[in-house]
Amino acid sequence: MTLWTDLFDVPFTVEYVDAGGLRTRALRAGSGEPIILLHGTSGHLEAFVRNVAVLSADYDCHAIDMMGHGYTDSPGVPYRIPGYVQHVLDYMDAQGLTSAHFIGESLGGWVAGRLAADRPERVRTLALVAAGGTVANPEVMQRIKTSTRRAVTTDDRDLTRSRLELLMHDAANVTDELVDVRHTIYHRPSFVENIDHLLCLQEMENRSVDLLTAEQLGRITAPTRVVWGAENPFGDVPEARAMSEAITGSELAIYPECGHWPQHEHADRFNKETLAFLAAHA
Repeated sequence: MTLWTDLFDVPFTVEYVDAGGLRTRALRAGSGEPIILLHGTSGHLEAFVRNVAVLSADYDCHAIDMMGHGYTDSPGVPYRIPGYVQHVLDYMDAQGLTSAHFIGESLGGWVAGRLAADRPERVRTLALVAAGGTVANPEVMQRIKTSTRRAVTTDDRDLTRSRLELLMHDAANVTDELVDVRHTIYHRPSFVENIDHLLCLQEMENRSVDLLTAEQLGRITAPTRVVWGAENPFGDVPEARAMSEAITGSELAIYPECGHWPQHEHADRFNKETLAFLAAHA
């Protein structure tokens, strides 16, 4: 075991919450100001176990499976950014959270960024971790579609491992347990049935409409960090720099020898810097 054992000494619960009619899985740990952690495309809350284990010492952590992901219900329609944002707001309302700190990785950063732009009163601070949504690169979109669809529609555990290895600079971070968790999720009947809805943002006609614009990024007022892996296979460092430059006063951190999951591959550094950032904006 390599994931949930990170929480061995941490009191936590895994609960299901009715968020706007969608049964939503959430990992809860800690107390204090709330932090909501949002994963990437085809991901799930286990992406943040290494972070919740540390951040929950000082904060009320909510790592959730986003709409149609993990063990959260699908709405049965294409998963577009306004729908993701509404689902997060519905979750917050269900939990009585008027505002929260946000950590969003990849798709989760896209969603958190849009939420911060449109509903600034709900976002205390923002961490955009290898965040998607500012560019539409057909090659990257095709890679995501092809690798995810193959892993979901073929009962081959090695395809799931390959999909996860795309995210990492060091394949050693793809543990057997992480593969098992994702392989099980990928082959849930509802997940397979809705794979086209999940991948709809990898289609240009959908993505181009939902992209985070420079104007939207410029409306973000929450203190913001942009965290990026220098070896990110889904986006170049200039993309991160442009994102940071568009958000007034934001900080930029580039992690060497790191892929698309900085919060997982370099958890110690990420957790330390996140706690310092949150303390500075308390």
